[in-house]
Amino acid sequence: MRLLEGRVALVTGGSRGLGRAICLALAREGADVAFNYSRNDADAADLLERLQAAGVRGWASKTSVLDRAGLQTLARTLETDAGQIDILVNNAGVGQVVPLALMEEEDWDRVMSVNVKGAFLTTQAVMRGMIKRRRGRVLNISSLAGLKMMEAPVHYAASKAALKGFTEALAKEIGRYGITVNCLAPGILEEGVSTNLPESRLAEYLRHCALGRKGTFDECAEVAAFLVSDRNSYMNGATIVLDGGV
Repeated sequence: MRLLEGRVALVTGGSRGLGRAICLALAREGADVAFNYSRNDADAADLLERLQAAGVRGWASKTSVLDRAGLQTLARTLETDAGQIDILVNNAGVGQVVPLALMEEEDWDRVMSVNVKGAFLTTQAVMRGMIKRRRGRVLNISSLAGLKMMEAPVHYAASKAALKGFTEALAKEIGRYGITVNCLAPGILEEGVSTNLPESRLAEYLRHCALGRKGTFDECAEVAAFLVSDRNSYMNGATIVLDGGV
């Protein structure tokens, strides 16, 4: 049996990048997958086709992670259509390479809002159903930049560090309901925010990485699929670092 047979997952920011890879990995393991997205309708339609080709049900919602009412509607609709939400992956995030001295207040607010408040609002939207069923898996996607002292944009690092604290506090709060909350912190991946890094910074990272290379979205997504599965039933409040050995 596949890892996630019979489960229903919601992945935020699922239409592209790491979120897309996670959606596809969960589908390969048998989960029905819903995702939200903010902009690209074509990417969302393509992902829906790929989910259906994998033999699972798929749902797409053009809803911002900062739209509380929209997220609550999405959760209610998904629970009606699918029967339950077993898994939540808080993946939606934004990054921006700018030094603190040049950072505008709006820059700080945008990164903190999407990366942290978005996880809070989405988790809150699905939590009541998980508590009622006394079962659930929540996975927050953080970053190595939020765990180690490294050269990274301050607002991005702060937002990803906040997700670690969010994970630990929430795991303690809702563990008694049979719900686990964990955090996955990737290092630099082949796509995504790494494409904006200066060559010198990337070379420095690779020099310290034991494997000497960047990771891939698929490698990260495979770990995510295991972390939200029933085979990972006792890990709770943990942050798993996936960085090739830095």
